[in-house]
Amino acid sequence: MTHAPSDSSPYRTSARTTASDNRLGGSPDRLVVPSDNREAQGESLEKLLVEYSVRLDRSPLSDNTRRSYRGHVGRFIAYLESRSESPAALWDPLTRDFLVRDYRRALKDQRLAPSTVNSHLASIDHFCRTFGVGSPDVDRDHLPDRAPRALSDDQLRSVIRSALRFGSPRDTAAVALMALAGLRMSEVVGIDVDDVSISARKGSVIVRRGKGDASRSVPLSAEARTLVEPWVHRPRPPASGPLFVGPAGRLSGRAVDRLTRRIGEAAGVDLSPHVLRHTFVTRLIRAGVDVVMVAELAGHRSLETTRRYALPTQEDRESAVESVDVHP
Repeated sequence: MTHAPSDSSPYRTSARTTASDNRLGGSPDRLVVPSDNREAQGESLEKLLVEYSVRLDRSPLSDNTRRSYRGHVGRFIAYLESRSESPAALWDPLTRDFLVRDYRRALKDQRLAPSTVNSHLASIDHFCRTFGVGSPDVDRDHLPDRAPRALSDDQLRSVIRSALRFGSPRDTAAVALMALAGLRMSEVVGIDVDDVSISARKGSVIVRRGKGDASRSVPLSAEARTLVEPWVHRPRPPASGPLFVGPAGRLSGRAVDRLTRRIGEAAGVDLSPHVLRHTFVTRLIRAGVDVVMVAELAGHRSLETTRRYALPTQEDRESAVESVDVHP
């Protein structure tokens, strides 16, 4: 009988891994790491997990990614132990693939979302590659193609009103450049004073270092100019330097993210800089603007990236189904 992995696995957290290290006779820094993969093959599953944790801590991955990999791999190791498997099984390609496929089915039996199942499989893939045994030949769960999440017109209206009511002119301008000009959070942070030009009839913002160091110029609509102008033409603005500043100088990405979420919370909307940018691109696509023009304005290097915004949303699917109902 196949045992499904459990959140109560003793290897789920890094704290438990540290406890395992102590039972093995020291901290990860004092652990004797096998000099090659043949020695690792002869280790117990528990020691293999400890060694993986050591190598994971030395990897250039983000803290969140390391935490996710460590938890997922710990559950996989617990699953192997429940089947009385030995580490040698991972070094046999056929056996390894069968084991991971069985584990995938066990995850699905828990009714986990396809994206969660794929996250577990990606962690196992990294674990296997870390020890040089090759990636398991296991299919990922299919994820339906969906457009990136964007705000409805009513939600965007609420966000702008929230920015005007609860945000400073600086915060309102930053939100407007993401929502109405499609700037990325990093691009907002990088804007200098002389990158924004606003007159009575027109305006533009120059992005000098977009994704891939690409530059572009984005015209500002009348609404965008109205929201950005109070900050750009505030009393005694600096002649040069960053447009968006805080007490410590140029505003950080973290600060932009924080002010965006605060304004969204006041509007009752789950908001992030990504959602604001997605909203700009989605509104262009839905307005029938040519995809090449949209890609240029958004700073997309591939038209395929832009075309994703034309994919149906959940609301589109629901509307399509409702359209064929019969009302006797």
